[in-house]
Amino acid sequence: QVQLVESGGGLVQSGGSLRLSCAASGIIFTTYRMGWYRQAPGKQRELVAAITSGGSTNYVDSVKGRFTISRDNAKNTAYLQMNSLKPEDTAVYYCNAYYRNFLTYNYWGQGTQVTVSS
Repeated sequence: QVQLVESGGGLVQSGGSLRLSCAASGIIFTTYRMGWYRQAPGKQRELVAAITSGGSTNYVDSVKGRFTISRDNAKNTAYLQMNSLKPEDTAVYYCNAYYRNFLTYNYWGQGTQVTVSS
Protein backbone atom coordinates (compact mmCIF):
# COMPACT_ATOMS: atom_id res chain seq x y z
CA GLN A 1 0.00 0.00 0.00
CA VAL A 2 1.40 3.36 -1.04
CA GLN A 3 1.41 6.15 1.51
CA LEU A 4 2.65 9.71 1.27
CA VAL A 5 2.45 11.46 4.62
CA GLU A 6 3.02 15.21 4.72
CA SER A 7 3.95 17.20 7.79
CA GLY A 8 5.27 20.63 8.66
CA GLY A 9 2.44 22.91 7.64
CA GLY A 10 1.04 25.59 9.89
CA LEU A 11 0.50 29.29 10.46
CA VAL A 12 3.41 31.67 9.94
CA GLN A 13 3.81 35.42 9.55
CA SER A 14 4.77 37.00 6.28
CA GLY A 15 8.53 36.70 5.79
CA GLY A 16 8.74 33.55 7.89
CA SER A 17 9.81 30.04 6.99
CA LEU A 18 8.41 26.53 7.07
CA ARG A 19 9.75 23.16 6.02
CA LEU A 20 7.37 20.56 4.67
CA SER A 21 8.22 16.87 4.76
CA CYS A 22 6.75 14.00 2.75
CA ALA A 23 7.50 10.50 4.01
CA ALA A 24 6.85 7.85 1.38
CA SER A 25 6.23 4.13 1.80
CA GLY A 26 5.15 1.35 -0.51
CA ILE A 27 7.10 2.67 -3.51
CA ILE A 28 10.65 2.37 -4.77
CA PHE A 29 11.34 5.92 -3.74
CA THR A 30 14.57 6.34 -5.69
CA THR A 31 12.80 5.82 -9.01
CA TYR A 32 10.05 8.41 -8.50
CA ARG A 33 9.93 12.06 -9.34
CA MET A 34 8.73 13.84 -6.22
CA GLY A 35 6.71 17.01 -6.41
CA TRP A 36 4.94 19.55 -4.25
CA TYR A 37 1.69 21.02 -5.48
CA ARG A 38 -0.57 23.57 -3.86
CA GLN A 39 -4.17 24.57 -4.12
CA ALA A 40 -5.61 27.80 -2.79
CA PRO A 41 -9.36 28.30 -2.32
CA GLY A 42 -11.07 28.86 -5.66
CA LYS A 43 -7.92 28.13 -7.64
CA GLN A 44 -6.58 25.17 -9.56
CA ARG A 45 -3.91 22.95 -8.13
CA GLU A 46 -0.48 24.01 -9.36
CA LEU A 47 2.94 22.46 -9.38
CA VAL A 48 5.21 24.37 -7.01
CA ALA A 49 8.42 22.34 -7.26
CA ALA A 50 9.63 18.95 -8.40
CA ILE A 51 12.79 16.89 -8.11
CA THR A 52 13.61 13.98 -10.38
CA SER A 53 15.16 10.69 -9.37
CA GLY A 54 18.46 12.11 -10.57
CA GLY A 55 18.14 15.25 -8.49
CA SER A 56 17.16 17.80 -11.14
CA THR A 57 14.76 20.42 -9.86
CA ASN A 58 12.25 22.85 -11.28
CA TYR A 59 10.11 25.54 -9.70
CA VAL A 60 7.14 27.67 -10.56
CA ASP A 61 8.33 31.23 -11.18
CA SER A 62 6.55 32.67 -8.16
CA VAL A 63 8.67 30.68 -5.69
CA LYS A 64 12.07 30.72 -7.38
CA GLY A 65 14.73 31.96 -5.00
CA ARG A 66 12.48 31.40 -1.97
CA PHE A 67 11.64 27.68 -1.97
CA THR A 68 13.98 24.70 -2.19
CA ILE A 69 12.95 21.13 -2.88
CA SER A 70 15.18 18.25 -1.81
CA ARG A 71 15.04 14.54 -1.19
CA ASP A 72 16.72 12.09 1.15
CA ASN A 73 16.64 8.71 -0.54
CA ALA A 74 17.93 6.96 2.57
CA LYS A 75 14.86 8.19 4.46
CA ASN A 76 12.36 7.93 1.60
CA THR A 77 11.48 11.54 2.29
CA ALA A 78 11.08 14.66 0.21
CA TYR A 79 11.24 18.19 1.60
CA LEU A 80 10.13 21.66 0.67
CA GLN A 81 11.97 24.46 2.44
CA MET A 82 9.92 27.63 2.17
CA ASN A 83 11.53 30.95 3.05
CA SER A 84 10.35 34.55 2.76
CA LEU A 85 6.76 33.35 2.79
CA LYS A 86 4.06 35.63 1.46
CA PRO A 87 0.29 35.67 2.07
CA GLU A 88 -0.20 34.51 -1.51
CA ASP A 89 1.61 31.28 -0.61
CA THR A 90 -1.37 30.34 1.56
CA ALA A 91 -2.76 27.03 0.30
CA VAL A 92 -3.06 23.34 0.96
CA TYR A 93 0.23 21.74 -0.09
CA TYR A 94 0.21 18.23 -1.53
CA CYS A 95 3.06 15.81 -1.97
CA ASN A 96 3.14 13.86 -5.23
CA ALA A 97 5.08 10.81 -6.37
CA TYR A 98 5.23 10.15 -10.12
CA TYR A 99 6.80 7.40 -12.16
CA ARG A 100 6.24 6.39 -15.75
CA ASN A 101 7.47 3.52 -17.87
CA PHE A 102 4.91 1.49 -19.80
CA LEU A 103 2.38 2.45 -17.14
CA THR A 104 1.96 5.63 -15.14
CA TYR A 105 2.13 5.60 -11.36
CA ASN A 106 0.88 8.77 -9.70
CA TYR A 107 0.27 9.08 -5.95
CA TRP A 108 -0.85 11.91 -3.66
CA GLY A 109 -0.59 12.73 -0.03
CA GLN A 110 -3.50 14.02 2.04
CA GLY A 111 -2.30 17.61 2.03
CA THR A 112 -1.08 20.00 4.68
CA GLN A 113 -2.34 23.53 5.26
CA VAL A 114 0.06 26.45 5.02
CA THR A 115 -1.30 29.82 6.10
CA VAL A 116 0.77 32.99 5.85
CA SER A 117 -0.56 36.01 7.70
CA SER A 118 0.22 39.55 6.64
